[in-house]
Amino acid sequence: MLFSLVYSSCKIPATTVNINSKTLPSTYAVVGDSVNSAKIKWTDFFADKYLSSLIDTAIKNNLEALIVAQEIQIAKNDLRLRKGMLFPKVNIAGGAGVDKVARYTSTGAGDASTEMTPGHIVPEVLPDFNVGFHASWEADVWGKLRNAKRAAYARYLSSVEGRNFVITNLVAEVANAYYELLSLDNQLAIINANIQLQENCLQIVRIQKEASIVTDLAVKQFEAQLYKSKSFAFETQQKISITENEINFLLGRLPQHINRDSIGITELSLPNVSLGLPAQLLNNRPDIKQAEYDLIAAKCDVKVARMEFYPSLGIGAAIGFQAFKKSYLFTTPESLAYSLLGDLTAPAINRSAIKAEFKNANARQVQMMYQYQKVTLNAFVEVSNELSNLKNLSESTQLKAKEVSTLNESIMVANDLFKAARANYLEVLMTQREALSAKLELVELKKQQFSAITNMYRALGGGWN
Repeated sequence: MLFSLVYSSCKIPATTVNINSKTLPSTYAVVGDSVNSAKIKWTDFFADKYLSSLIDTAIKNNLEALIVAQEIQIAKNDLRLRKGMLFPKVNIAGGAGVDKVARYTSTGAGDASTEMTPGHIVPEVLPDFNVGFHASWEADVWGKLRNAKRAAYARYLSSVEGRNFVITNLVAEVANAYYELLSLDNQLAIINANIQLQENCLQIVRIQKEASIVTDLAVKQFEAQLYKSKSFAFETQQKISITENEINFLLGRLPQHINRDSIGITELSLPNVSLGLPAQLLNNRPDIKQAEYDLIAAKCDVKVARMEFYPSLGIGAAIGFQAFKKSYLFTTPESLAYSLLGDLTAPAINRSAIKAEFKNANARQVQMMYQYQKVTLNAFVEVSNELSNLKNLSESTQLKAKEVSTLNESIMVANDLFKAARANYLEVLMTQREALSAKLELVELKKQQFSAITNMYRALGGGWN
């Protein structure tokens, strides 16, 4: 698969993803009814009111999301710094000191022969008082500072998309954990129902043993199966507690009960899936946008590093008052002082450090190009995997539902035959085991279907709008 990016400059393009559509599949799945629905909000996608409440709390309180939010603030402050470097720096300063010039120097000899007023010469120990403004400015002749600002702006946008990517994953993680919790509730209900069935069968076996229809071995095997099911119920209860704690962690709060829908997961309906254009779909993915902004910033860094070889023009200026006596400090024009200085500097001998930084900037740009291609390719792989997963899970779930229905009928037949002494206890036990296993597998498949839909929603970049 080929990928191409075309940038004429470091300016941030209006269209964030530029992919050669001829290299992409003709259609891809989207969640909803149209291509535009790829941007559907999670509040519209997840109809469960309990799940929506959990996601809303997670977005507000999740610690990882709060950490990433500070990365945005850091990037924003760096952008302000780069903008500020384009303008002159103006400082106000004041100072006081004392100076003793040697008499046998040109300055000392001149001071000794200079009269401030008739009969008063310049003192040998000379105080110095000054107050004024100082300004310095690096003229951005080659655009080095402007490109540094553009790189900072691209990194700021990258940090925003980075948070969007975290939110997208967070929404999917909370949803998957919630569906896991619903499936565990279903499994626990199935196990408890099976325990009730086994207890009824155990009572029948005990009656039959007293009537010498079966042996004590049948009673022991039914008891052992009952103990196993009860143990399995406690294991499932522990998984429920762990899953609740995982959700609470994602929500940034201490362990507590998770409110959830009492409807079984097997009775919930899945969102619709239709087709859309791949370029429009991948344009919604925050990780692709983040990789592109990182690539733009890297290209701007290369320009900044190249311009380090060029001369830099600096301008400095100062204006204020200076005198050796406080009473003379603001006397004009005698105490007025000002200066203006321009300097042009360029690296001459030791250029190895600049060359090394330039090569590093080039290497980082190539690295970001590969990263962009990797993220884009990974996006297609994720969508393709989830499409295949949804199709296969749908077929598997339908077959498993038929198996459960058949085994439920088998349990009724086996119980009736056992009561009539036309089937042995081993047939009853085997039928119950197979039915329990099939019911649990059906719940697991249904949960995987919801997880696949949720992962598809994430793969298409939904969740952060």
